[in-house]
Amino acid sequence: MPLKLYNSLTRQKEVFEPLNAPNVGMYVCGPTVSGESHLGHARPFITFDVVYRFLMHLGYKVRYVRNITDAGHFEEEGKVADDKIASKAILEKLEPMELVQKYTHLYHWAMDQFNNLPPSIEPTATGHIIEQIEMIKKIMQDGYAYEANGSVYFDVLKYNEDYSKKNQPYGILSGRNLEDQLDTTRELDNQDEKKSKVDFALWKKVPVEHIMRWQSPWGEGFPGWHIECSAMATKYLGKKFDIHGGGMDLQFPHHECEIAQSTVCNHEIPARYWMHNNMITINGRKMGKSYNNVIKLSELFSGNHHELTQAYTPMTVRFFILQSQYRGTLDFSNEALQASEKALRRLMEAYEWLKAQSFVAGATAKDDNLDTQVNTWLKELTAFMEDDFNTAKVVANLFEIIPTINSLKDKHISIDALSGATWIFAQEQLTLFIENILGLKVDSGANRQQLNSVIQLLIEIRKDAKARKDFATSDKIRNQLTDIGIQLKDEKDGEMSYTFA
Repeated sequence: MPLKLYNSLTRQKEVFEPLNAPNVGMYVCGPTVSGESHLGHARPFITFDVVYRFLMHLGYKVRYVRNITDAGHFEEEGKVADDKIASKAILEKLEPMELVQKYTHLYHWAMDQFNNLPPSIEPTATGHIIEQIEMIKKIMQDGYAYEANGSVYFDVLKYNEDYSKKNQPYGILSGRNLEDQLDTTRELDNQDEKKSKVDFALWKKVPVEHIMRWQSPWGEGFPGWHIECSAMATKYLGKKFDIHGGGMDLQFPHHECEIAQSTVCNHEIPARYWMHNNMITINGRKMGKSYNNVIKLSELFSGNHHELTQAYTPMTVRFFILQSQYRGTLDFSNEALQASEKALRRLMEAYEWLKAQSFVAGATAKDDNLDTQVNTWLKELTAFMEDDFNTAKVVANLFEIIPTINSLKDKHISIDALSGATWIFAQEQLTLFIENILGLKVDSGANRQQLNSVIQLLIEIRKDAKARKDFATSDKIRNQLTDIGIQLKDEKDGEMSYTFA
C-alpha cells in the first residue's frame, strides 16, 4: 500500500508523492525558547519524530528542518509588541541570548529524554535576520506590505482580494472567513498604524530601551514571528517542499500567515502537505496558565506538580502519546499515565525476552491457525503506519501478539506452535517497530542488572529476618517492594521469586 497522510490544506487523506523522490523536505515549527517546554509541546515533538523515522524506514532521504524561535515571537498587543524572549530575559535578569541558551539546552535535554532523533538542520531566528529582511523587502516590492512608523505590516485585505481569484484566499488552511475575522478581531492599542486590524507585523520598530534590535531599511527593530519560518523554510527546503508540520494551534494565525508571505515571494503555497497534531488536554480541560495546569517536562519527569500523583518516565509519556493517532484527542490524567506505565512495562518485558531467544528458521508450525494470525498481526503493522501514521493501531496489534509471546515464555504453548520463520519475523518486526519507528527505549542491561542485584540483596536480608523470626522487618521489605510495583513470592522450597506488577 502507498503511504497516505491527512493533508490539512485539502482536508482529506492523500497518497504521499514527494516532489523529488527519494528526497523529502519536511519543516516543523520548533519551540520558542523563552521558557521550558511543557506536556503540550511533547506531542508535536514526538509525532514528527515518528513521521521522520517512518519516512526514513520507507527509504526516503529526509531533510528535516525544525527551527528555534529565539526572537520575534510576540502577540499583536500594546503600543509596542514585546518580544517574548526580551520580556522573559528582563524577568529572569538575564541577557536575552543567555536566556535563549538556558532554555535551548533544556529543550535539547527533553528531546534526548524522549529519544527523539535530532533534525537535519535546526536554524534559529536570530541567525537568519538577513533572510527575513530580504523576504520582507520582496513582499513590499510586490505591493503586499507597507511601512508605518518604522514597522512593516502585511496587507491581508489586498492579498485576499488578489489571491482569492487564484483560489488561494487568506484562510485557505484554517477555513476561516476573512469577513468573520474583521467582525470578531478585538480592538488593540496599536491598531491605528495598520490599514486593517487583521494585518500582521513583518517587522516591528522598537524604542530605545528595547534589548533585542537589528538594523533594517525601516530603522532598528526585530522581525515578526511568522516571517522567520517562511525565510528559513525557503532557504533550506526551497520555494516548494513536501511536508509542513506543527500543532493544531499553529494553523491560525501562524501557518496561515506563512502561506500568505511565502506565496507572495515564491508564487506558490510553500508546502504540498500540511500536517497538524491535535492538542493534549488535562482531565478534560485545555492546558493553560489561567487554569494553573501547565506541566513542564521536568515537572512531569520528577512528579513535582500539584496535578501529578507520581513521576512519569519519558518513555511512559512517549508511549502514552503514541497510543493515540496523532490527529485524535488525547486527555492526560494520572490514571491514563499509570495505565500506560504498566502497559509499556508489559510490552518491553515480552519484547526483551523474545529478542533473546534463538529459533530454527526451517521449523514448521503445529498450530497453523495461530501461525497465520500472528503473521497477519505482524504484517498489519506497516499497513497501519502507511494509513496516516496510525500508531494507535500499531500499539493495539503489538498487544495482540504479546499474549502469544508470554504463553511461550511461560511454557503454556510449545516453541513449535509457530513456525521458526514466524518467530524470526516477530523478532524482526518488533525490533523495527518498537525501537526504530516508535522510538521506545529498551531498559539498558546494566540498569536492569543493577535493579536485579538490589532486589536480590533485599531478598537475602528478608530471608535472614525470617530466619530470626523478625517478621516486622520481613513484612516491611515485602510491603515496600509491593508499593513500588515489585511482587515477592515465597516458593515451597523456601526460596523467593519476584515479578514486576
